[in-house]
Amino acid sequence: MPTALVTGATAGIGHSFAQQLAARGDDLVLVARDQQRLAAVADQLRSAHGVAVEVLAADLADRAGMAVVEERLADRDRPVDLLVNNAGFGLKERFLDNSADLETAMLDVLVTAVLRLTHAALGPMTERGHGGVINVSSVASLLPRGTYSAAKAWVNSFSEWAAHEYRPQGVTITALLPGFTRTEFHERMDVGQDSAPAFLWLDADELVRTALADHEAGKVFSIPSTRYKAIATLARAVPSGVLQRFQSLGRK
Repeated sequence: MPTALVTGATAGIGHSFAQQLAARGDDLVLVARDQQRLAAVADQLRSAHGVAVEVLAADLADRAGMAVVEERLADRDRPVDLLVNNAGFGLKERFLDNSADLETAMLDVLVTAVLRLTHAALGPMTERGHGGVINVSSVASLLPRGTYSAAKAWVNSFSEWAAHEYRPQGVTITALLPGFTRTEFHERMDVGQDSAPAFLWLDADELVRTALADHEAGKVFSIPSTRYKAIATLARAVPSGVLQRFQSLGRK
């Protein structure tokens, strides 16, 4: 059976990845900070789908926690076939209203963890001649919306480069660019779903189904729903000064 490692696996998009990967028969390695929630999710997936589920409690904003996950990904004796870099969080306040330490912690989770975990996974994958990585980015990466958008823009660039660099060695890399999605992500930011128009909100299960299908098809970018594909196209054409007027969308 193939094995998938999912970060941020106890809620939202990460939890949907875990559910859908288990349903198709993948064994799992689940990564999150909360040991109790990890155990509960693991028990549910084992019971529902009969797959093996390993849990790693780790904070990816902490280098020691990150190292635990890197070590698991680099283990040649227990290969990971798919890495889903999903863990992340956003900051509601503007740049100068956050401490530099908080901004750096977000950067560590959104950028440093993606770099280091992908690096750890790619060694064994390229040696075996097959594997995959899905990096969860955001449509916000196409908009001037502060350090979160800047971090996600890095994920896009990194994923696109790596996809072409390692495709000849059998590794498929996809960047997933969701928009507003009904998960705990915005609840943790203390942001309500009335902060953006209702038609912009996506269902996590639906977008994960799209992401997995796009990954299987070898796509470098997965943008779920026709409305967000349209938004992505417009974002590339509209001047950044105009786009910047919409910075408060999804933050109130």
